[in-house]
Amino acid sequence: QVQLVESGGGLVQAGGSLRLSCVASGRTLSSVAMGWFSQAPGKEREFVATISGSGGTIYYTDSVKGRFTISRDNAKNTVYLQMNSLKPEDTAVYYCAQRKDFFASRLINEYADWGQGTQVTVSS
Repeated sequence: QVQLVESGGGLVQAGGSLRLSCVASGRTLSSVAMGWFSQAPGKEREFVATISGSGGTIYYTDSVKGRFTISRDNAKNTVYLQMNSLKPEDTAVYYCAQRKDFFASRLINEYADWGQGTQVTVSS
């Protein structure tokens, strides 16, 4: 049984930073790709970043390039999203997700398992 537990969200001023963590259990983490998605109020859930099982392939959505960094520590079964230079438009619930496949993907429907989400609020 796969479990994904996010933490690290909170309230921060514009320009600030947060680091989200996602602890995974149930599958060998190095064999599967992981992703972060966000969902703002009244909007659909959308892709933020993804990382392959080995960490060798990473993709970001254009709006976070240069500000967010996805990484993973397979020994700790944990994936991270370092969020710098935060903007009010980054405000959303952030979800960690796991594929059953090694390869990174931007496509939400290719993710099999999801965490409960963590709220990120950026004030102006």
